[in-house]
Amino acid sequence: MKRAADTPSHLGRFYLVAAVLSVLLLLLVGRVLSLQIIDTERGYEFLQDQGAMRSVRTAEIPAYRGVITDRRGEPLAVSTPVISIWADPSILSKSERLNELAAALDMARSELDGRLERYRGKRFMYLKRHMVPAAAREVLALKISGVQGEREYQRFYPAGEVAAQLVGFTNVDDQGIAGLELAYDDWLKGVPGKKQYIKDLHGEVVRDIGVLQPAHPGKGLTLSIDLRLQYLQHRELQKAVIAAGAESGSVVTLDAHTGEVLAMVNYPGYNPNSRESAKAASMRNRAMTDVYEPGSTMKTLTLVAALESGRFTTQTMIDTSPGRIRVGPKVYPDPRNYGLISVSRIIEKSSQVGVTKIALDLGHEPIREVFARFGIGRPPGTGFPGESAGLLPDRARWYATEKVSLAFGYGITATPLQLARAYSAFANDGVIQPVSLLALEGEIEKGERVVSPQIAREVLGVLHAVTGEYGTAKKARVPGYPVGGKTGTVHKVGPAGYIDDQYVALFAGIAPVDNPRVVTVVVINGPQGEAYGGGAVAAPVFSAVTRGALRLLNVPPTEIEAVASAPAAVGGPA
Repeated sequence: MKRAADTPSHLGRFYLVAAVLSVLLLLLVGRVLSLQIIDTERGYEFLQDQGAMRSVRTAEIPAYRGVITDRRGEPLAVSTPVISIWADPSILSKSERLNELAAALDMARSELDGRLERYRGKRFMYLKRHMVPAAAREVLALKISGVQGEREYQRFYPAGEVAAQLVGFTNVDDQGIAGLELAYDDWLKGVPGKKQYIKDLHGEVVRDIGVLQPAHPGKGLTLSIDLRLQYLQHRELQKAVIAAGAESGSVVTLDAHTGEVLAMVNYPGYNPNSRESAKAASMRNRAMTDVYEPGSTMKTLTLVAALESGRFTTQTMIDTSPGRIRVGPKVYPDPRNYGLISVSRIIEKSSQVGVTKIALDLGHEPIREVFARFGIGRPPGTGFPGESAGLLPDRARWYATEKVSLAFGYGITATPLQLARAYSAFANDGVIQPVSLLALEGEIEKGERVVSPQIAREVLGVLHAVTGEYGTAKKARVPGYPVGGKTGTVHKVGPAGYIDDQYVALFAGIAPVDNPRVVTVVVINGPQGEAYGGGAVAAPVFSAVTRGALRLLNVPPTEIEAVASAPAAVGGPA
């Protein structure tokens, strides 16, 4: 007798079920193969892409800016690592630990709530930028969902306000926005890299996948300035501006032969590491952006025009009696009647009458041509943002007073740097070198000849006499070194014309005159009190700064007796 299980109907059902299960298994295996091995329209590559879209992210690897240093390698601007805390508002807004987060960020809870409200519906917002890494790690250690940190770099300026207006600064995104940081931003900024990482549903980083593109740091920049001299200038200028009750001041020192700016200081300044309370006026590099009427410092260039004419020598005698002269409606007086004096003595005494007579004899065209040849009215070409060209008028019609006042520096404007560049011709045998804010290496570019070597040397001798016994710049003397220069004192201009009791004091000088090394210009804007002239206010700054500069440059003194009786020189930090 056969069992029921062995009947054909039972066997048929068995084989049917086995066949169905086999087909299902084959379909499952085929689906697995299509999803993981065989490339189909919605195969494994599609699934990988979809998974990556949900969990794989690409992040930027920050690159630090190049270091800015002085000519001796002392750092002026460096990049320090910081951490910025950011959050996904859609995740963070649901957190129950907002009080804890606000406290860790040293932030009021109401401020945090306000930020979350402003960024509602967004997936990214900064909670705090540029935190010290140790403090940022304490925040991240709380492991609050939706809160992350990213590494960045923040600019730090070791010299502070001493070089602030020249070096400039960057914004919160590490982009140069002022000074040389702006001028050389493309050179200084690095090229960020890229990396991939995996995050979970809460936005937490699970692991890094790898670097797609490495970051490349920015290139370094070596400036021409000597930080030691920069400190010295800052100290002396600050003392002078405060003592004179002045509004501001600037000092520029050039290498006489290369055109390099060895120091450039303005006061008042600001701290580039903490700019919250800084005033816009204190951020300007006044030595390159602010223009002044150069006044009697231009009489030196008028002397060049006189000597080039062939009608005058330094010993030509001119009668300045009775101590005043009228040109049109205006009278130009001297402090006293100098009588019959030489052209050299006219510059030594800064005689308005004498210069007026020279100007009337020459005419204004040769004088203006010399001014233009020496760079007045043209930007120095350093590439510094906002550098000024000043003003050298070129009118079709000139009034008689304008023709005369041009000769002693009224009706034109120039920056302290332009004035220093003009005077460098007398220190370099008549050649003006291009001004450089960067340290020069190798062969120095040949400059532009603006006056003959003979006339340059004659003028240099007259400038030396200005600091002598009969000159207006006795306070510019430097113990141990023969120096030369020219004072200037001009009335400031107001809405209604020149202001009687407001002045700008200037001094432009060269040292030492027997072998020139440096050219320095000092401008004191708005000195108060009875001692407001260039010889009283600006010349002493030149003396202190030049003495320190020559010591730092290892220039040996040539006037030994003066050195023996002089107090010790004081320089900036080594």
